Amino acid sequence: MTTTSCESGASPLPAPAGVPGSLPPTLADEHMLLLSQVAVRAEDLLAAAGEGRWPAHELEALLGYVRAEVLRQVADEEALLFPAAGAPPVATRLARDHARLRAGVEVLERAAAGEQAMAPLRLASITRDFVCQLDRHMSVEETLLAASGSPATMTATTALGRYPHEWYPLTEGPVIDLDALPADQAVEAAVARLLRLRLGERVELCSASGLEPVWQAMDRLSPGSFRFTCLQEGPGPWRMQVTRREAA
Repeated sequence: MTTTSCESGASPLPAPAGVPGSLPPTLADEHMLLLSQVAVRAEDLLAAAGEGRWPAHELEALLGYVRAEVLRQVADEEALLFPAAGAPPVATRLARDHARLRAGVEVLERAAAGEQAMAPLRLASITRDFVCQLDRHMSVEETLLAASGSPATMTATTALGRYPHEWYPLTEGPVIDLDALPADQAVEAAVARLLRLRLGERVELCSASGLEPVWQAMDRLSPGSFRFTCLQEGPGPWRMQVTRREAA
């Protein structure tokens, strides 16, 4: 089996982990979840590239997660954790690492868009390097923030008001089952997914208790940017297709 090891003879990156159970979650918990999800998608890409084919689907799956969760984490850390780090050199060092991570994502974006021609095995090498870069950065970041002497700096961003990363696997497919999400978070999770739809992209929402709260929230946040088509009206399951369109 292909693994995303970081160097010759190194141990493979962690296998997918379950949702961290500690309360409140720590930054290490948050990093573990993010890295495991990136590693899963990278493994799929490496396996496809190892077969000699261009892993278009696998690359888009990896980038989708990185865009929605890893880059959001980077921005959240800069806004919530870096100011609490105290010593400016720490924040400066970590911000520089974040810039390198963003540059790595841009390389993968260009490959996905066909702007940078490369063989599948070259893409595999770049992907492996990116995952290892992310792994190393997270480890360094945890150490530097902990050394700042402020316990709050090791708190997960999700414990400081950002929405849970666990939402992504429940909302990334073509159908979002709101009943599979925590009842008090279902609408917010669906809205977060809809807001990252690209022009022309569509998803289906379903729920046994109705979908009006999602429609109302989207109408407040981005009026005219989405088309809502009722596919099935209760009693019983409610199904609605949502398509991203140009704002009116």
